[in-house]
Amino acid sequence: MSLAERIISRDARVGIIGMGYVGLPLAVAVAGAGFRVTGIDVDKAKVSSINEGRSYIPDIDSTLVDSAVKDGLFEATAEFSVLKEMDIISICVPTPLSEMHEPDISYIRAATNEIAKYLRPGQMVILESTTYPGTTDEVILPILEESGLTVGEGFYLGFSPERVDPGNKNFGIGNTPKVVGGVTGACTDLASSFYSQFVRMVVPVSSTKAAEMTKLLENIFRCVNIALVNELMLLCDRMDIDIWEVVEAASSKPFGFMPFFPGPGLGGHCIPIDPFYLSWKARQYDFHTEFIELAGKMNESIPYYVVTKIGDALNSHEKSIKGSNVLILGLAYKKDIGDTRESPAIKIISLLEKKGANVSYHDPFAERVIIETKTYASVELTPDSVSASDCVVVVTDHTDVDYEMIADSARLVVDTRNRMKHFAGNHIVHI
Repeated sequence: MSLAERIISRDARVGIIGMGYVGLPLAVAVAGAGFRVTGIDVDKAKVSSINEGRSYIPDIDSTLVDSAVKDGLFEATAEFSVLKEMDIISICVPTPLSEMHEPDISYIRAATNEIAKYLRPGQMVILESTTYPGTTDEVILPILEESGLTVGEGFYLGFSPERVDPGNKNFGIGNTPKVVGGVTGACTDLASSFYSQFVRMVVPVSSTKAAEMTKLLENIFRCVNIALVNELMLLCDRMDIDIWEVVEAASSKPFGFMPFFPGPGLGGHCIPIDPFYLSWKARQYDFHTEFIELAGKMNESIPYYVVTKIGDALNSHEKSIKGSNVLILGLAYKKDIGDTRESPAIKIISLLEKKGANVSYHDPFAERVIIETKTYASVELTPDSVSASDCVVVVTDHTDVDYEMIADSARLVVDTRNRMKHFAGNHIVHI
C-alpha cells in the first residue's frame, strides 16, 4: 500500500518529535483523526505524563490524552529508534535565538540527524518549527539525501508552519488553515492530503521557502504593528494623551484600520524571536531589514519604559524604587495561560531587582519561576498582600483576578494593560 493510500485509510503511522506547546496539540489532533501517533521527546517526564494519560499543557485537556492513550492511538517514548516504524515524521522542536540574536537550529539538526539514521523508502518528513526561509531545503534535505534516497520519489519532505495560539478558545488546529509547502509537487500533495484528514482547510504554496516566509510574515506583521502603537504610546505619554482612548476611537473606522494595543513588551516564543530569524537570513543576500529590526528594538525597549514609569509613580508618592515592595500581577506573556517564555514580566522583575526593589508576583497559572538564579513563587492575592505593597503593577491581565479589590486596597497601581480603566483614583497610573 502506498503512502497516499495509507494516509487516506488512516493506517499511516505518525511520529512527532517534540512534545511541547506545538507537538502535543498536534499529536492529540492527529490521534483524534484515527491515526496511530508516537510522540518522541528527550524529556522523560513528558513521556511518562503522556503514557499515564496526563496533559502538562493547559490548552490540552488530560481527558483527550487519556482517551487517545487508552484507545491505543497515542504513546510516547524517548527512543528515536521507533522512527523506522513511522510513515510520517513531524519535527516540532524549539528554535530559539542565540545570545547574539542569531538563529539556533541545533534542535532541528539534531532531530534530522536522528531521522536520517532510520530513514527508509516511502517516509515523509514535515518540519513545523518556525525558522528562516531555506532551512528545509538547505539544512534538512542534504542530511536526508545522504541516505541515497531521492526526495519526491524515495522520500518526501515539506514544511508546514505551526499556528498554535496558546489560550485561544476559538481557534485550534482543526479550524485554523494549514499552510503547506513541499520540496517537490509530490511532497506538497502528500503533505496536503495528510493535513486535510484533520484540518478543515489546507493552503498549499509553491515551495518550502514560501511556506517558511509565510510564517515569518504573520508574526512580523504583528511585531511591527505592536511596535508602532508602542512608539505612539511613548509619544502620547509625553503629550499627555490617552493612547488607549486614541486606539479605541480609531477602531471605530470600519475599513483600513486594524487595532493593535500597547503593553509592557512582547512575549512568547514567536513574535519576539521570528523577526531576527529573517533579519539574519536577509544579510546573506546583502539586504538589511531595517524596518523590521527597528520594530524589534522598539518592542525590546518597552520593559525599560515600564520600569521608568514605576519609578516616576513611586517618586510621586515620595518613594524610590530601591527598598520599595513591588507586586507584579501576571508573569505569563499573555492572559489566562501559564507560558512565561520571553515574557516581559521576567525582564521587568529583573530590572526592578537590579534597582533594589523587593519584588514579588502573583500568577494563578505560573506557580514558580527562576529569574537570574533567584527562585520566585506566586504569592496569594489578598487585600493584605496588596496593601502591603508600595506599588502593584498589572503586567498580565488574567481574567480571574479581583481588580476591584486591587483598586480599593492598593496604595499605588501601574497598569500596563488598561485593565483598571473602569476604576477611578489618583493612585492608578496607566502607561
